Amino acid sequence: MKRPTISDVASRAGVTTAAVSFALNGQPGVSPATRERIVAIAAEMGFQPSSAARALSNGNAGAFGLVIARPAATLGVEPFYMQFVSGIEAELSPDLTALLLTLAEDRASEIAAYRAWWAQRRVDGVLVVDLEPHDPRIAVLQELRLPAVAVGDPAASGPFPAVWGDDAATMRTVVQYLAGLGHRRIARVSGISRYLHTQIRTDAFGKATRAAGLEAVTAEADFTSEHGAEATRELLQSAQPPTAIVYDNDLMAVAGLGQAQQMGLAVPADLSIVAWDDSVLCELVHPPLTAMHRDIAGLGGEAARRLRSLAAGEQVGHHQSPPPVLTPRGSTAPPPGR
Repeated sequence: MKRPTISDVASRAGVTTAAVSFALNGQPGVSPATRERIVAIAAEMGFQPSSAARALSNGNAGAFGLVIARPAATLGVEPFYMQFVSGIEAELSPDLTALLLTLAEDRASEIAAYRAWWAQRRVDGVLVVDLEPHDPRIAVLQELRLPAVAVGDPAASGPFPAVWGDDAATMRTVVQYLAGLGHRRIARVSGISRYLHTQIRTDAFGKATRAAGLEAVTAEADFTSEHGAEATRELLQSAQPPTAIVYDNDLMAVAGLGQAQQMGLAVPADLSIVAWDDSVLCELVHPPLTAMHRDIAGLGGEAARRLRSLAAGEQVGHHQSPPPVLTPRGSTAPPPGR
C-alpha cells in the first residue's frame, strides 16, 4: 500500500500543498473550517509528515537522540539500559515523540553521529550517558548548539543540565553495611575506569574502607559477565581472598556468583555478594542477590522530560535522583567464623 503524501492530501481536499502544510503545522494561512477539513482528511488517509519535512517547516524533528558507545552484544543483556530506555520511551511515546537510538564503537563515532544528526535535522536534542572527566562530547554539543541533558554527575556536564545520583553516598552505604556484618576484607569489581561515575565510586570505596579500617582492593572490569567472572576468579585465588565483593552492575554480580559457586564456595556462607543496580536478574539467581535498588526507568523518564523542556527553550536545572535503597537478600551474611 502506497504511503500517502502531502500532495495526495492536497488533491483530496482540493487545496494546495502549502495549505495542507499550514493546516497540519498550526500556521496561519487557512480558515478554521479549511484547517479542520484538512486535518480530518489527513487522519482518514493515515498521512504523517516526515521528520525531514517537519524539520524544514517548523524547525522541529519530533525526535530525540541517544548514542551508546557499548558493544551491541553487551547492550542486549544489560538490564540497566533496558530499564533506562523503557523510562525514556514511556515519557516520549504519548505524543509520538521518537527516540533515535544508535550504538557507536567509540567516542569519535559517537561525536560523528551527533554531527550527522545536527546537519540532517534529525533530532531536537540528545541524552548523553557515560560521562567522562573533561568529556569531549560536551564541547562538540556546545559548538553545534544542540540541546542536551547529561545522565551523570554535574561535574562533567558543562553548561548542560544533569540528571544524576550520589554514587559516593551509595558506596558508603554499601561499605558500612558489609562492615556492620563483620567483614574485614572487601573487594570491588568496578566498571570501565575512564567513566566519571566509576572514578567517583572508586574514590568513595577507598575512603569508606579506610575509614572503617578494612582491607580493600578494586579490580577493574568492563560491565560484562565475562570480565565480571574473570575478576572474581582472580580475587578469590589471591593470597588473602575477600569475604565480600561489591560489583558495579548486576550482570557482573550474577557472573561472579556463578564463578564463586564453580570454585566450590558457598554464598553467603563463604562469600557475600552485593550488586550495584537491582534488576530481575538479582531475584532469579540462587541465592538472590543483595542489591542497591534505584528507579532506573524513572531516571530515564526524568532525563527525557528535562530534554523536552530544554528543547522547547525553557530554563532547566540539574536533578538529583532519590538515593538507592539497600535491598538485603540471600547473598549477604556475616563472614566465616562470625
